[in-house]
Amino acid sequence: MFIIYFFIAFIATVLGSLAGLGGGVIIKPCLDTLSSYSLLTINTLSSFTVFSMAAISTFKQIKLGFKVEKKMIFIAIGSILGGILGKYLFSIFILLLENENLAKSIQSLILALLLSILIFKNKFPKYNIQNLYFSFFIGIFLGTIAAFLGIGGGPINVVILTVFMSLSTKEAAINSVFIIFLSQFSNLSMTIIKGSYHQLNLFILSTMVIGGISGGILGTKLNKKLSNNIIEKIFNISIFLIILLNIYNFLSPLL
Repeated sequence: MFIIYFFIAFIATVLGSLAGLGGGVIIKPCLDTLSSYSLLTINTLSSFTVFSMAAISTFKQIKLGFKVEKKMIFIAIGSILGGILGKYLFSIFILLLENENLAKSIQSLILALLLSILIFKNKFPKYNIQNLYFSFFIGIFLGTIAAFLGIGGGPINVVILTVFMSLSTKEAAINSVFIIFLSQFSNLSMTIIKGSYHQLNLFILSTMVIGGISGGILGTKLNKKLSNNIIEKIFNISIFLIILLNIYNFLSPLL
């Protein structure tokens, strides 16, 4: 069973660092399908795995010449604050529903619908926003959505960066991973302070972190070598498969 967790983390983070998907958008629905873990456990496993990928990937991209623009730092700071807001909104959502399985299903449906819109990103008009305040509020939006849905926010980041910052999919992927790195660092800091990690199976956690680091290394190398067109195709195919998985997770309690 542990080998399955490793490959989920590895494949998710290869795609995460290669196409900017982050990994959480793949890890969460996979764990929803394969495990009976609580939402808190799934989100924490996903966060540790994605952070390990984002850390190694960002470090390697900087060594390869990646320079962080000021507006990306503002987006990242906004996403940290948005993450806090998103977690708060989701806690209220859980209290109102009083049913965690129903909450998982609704998360899956919202994510499937959102990704169905994002897959048509090339049809959207393009802008080149330079205003730092606007960048900050984009970050709040990204962080809120990502935290509410329990994902790293990767595909949403990529689409927002291509639409509002006029980046190519390849450039957006690199910047998306940087944003995820800072937002997940903040998220995990809160998790450690609260002591929420104590209930985790440390062997599963370490297995997924190793998978995340391995995936981050391979994905970064592929991002450097592959063309923008190929990365965009990988992004779209991945999104389509994730949509199908989330539709299954939404319908499975009803079947």
